[in-house]
Amino acid sequence: MISPGLPRVALIAGPTASGKSALALALAEKHRGTVINADSMQVYADLRILTARPSEAEEARAPHRLFGHIDGAEACSAARWAGEARAAITEAHAEGRLPILVGGTGLYLRTLIDGIAPIPGIDPAIRADVRALPVADAYAALRLADPLAAARLNATDSSRVARALEVIRSTGRTLADWQDRREGGIGGDIHLGALILLPDREWLGERIERRFGTMLATAKDEVRRLLSRIDVPGDAPVLRAIGVDEIGKVLAGEWREEKALAAGATATRQYAKRQYTWFRRQPPGGWELTTETDTYRNLSHIERKLFL
Repeated sequence: MISPGLPRVALIAGPTASGKSALALALAEKHRGTVINADSMQVYADLRILTARPSEAEEARAPHRLFGHIDGAEACSAARWAGEARAAITEAHAEGRLPILVGGTGLYLRTLIDGIAPIPGIDPAIRADVRALPVADAYAALRLADPLAAARLNATDSSRVARALEVIRSTGRTLADWQDRREGGIGGDIHLGALILLPDREWLGERIERRFGTMLATAKDEVRRLLSRIDVPGDAPVLRAIGVDEIGKVLAGEWREEKALAAGATATRQYAKRQYTWFRRQPPGGWELTTETDTYRNLSHIERKLFL
């Protein structure tokens, strides 16, 4: 049901290689849309091919925002992206265009729609101490300080374990406590037409295999340029893009291409599995899920959510 008087925003999300970009572009061309990136790796300028950003030809078919606009030496947070996405949505509405959010980073989308937890700045000394810990030690400390967070997290997820630990050590409150008090979300100010693409996993796995093979054949130059930059810190998020390590080892002569292909495709399938889990469990009401893979059937589906 359309919320009267509220500006429309489309949201197309799902795991990597699910066809969401094609659907977003089809919707943009039919309804004068602006495509707004919601993928945490596609924000970086350095890796167009490896992160499957839209091509220049695709970008010429409709306005695109927040794709490749951040240098790889920087780090983009969910809060930064949400602020930029709010501005891009406002700009699209001012131009009489339909904002179309597209991506697979659930944290970004929830931050924009629901708001962000008002967590105070972390004490720099505490952050330095926590980030210096081996992940096993940090996880053991988190189990003592915040056992519920530890139970939710993968023991080897160094960034999320460190974040949960530094928050409770610096603020005296758990990350979950802070996240219960979100502020600044736009969900109540828009009519959101959301469609989550969750195709058959075997179908998706075949697409992932083919796509990573193409990336391996065509992305070597951009990976070489990224890895040659002395200004990109070793913990820069862009270096965690799937394929950087695998192709880097091929370039260094450490791996044969066959090994890199197998490792990269496996890592991508594992990432897609985590996205499946998130989108099945986390989205609020109204974020409809579909297994449909035909772009134009999905186009009709999201049109009904937006306009009927």
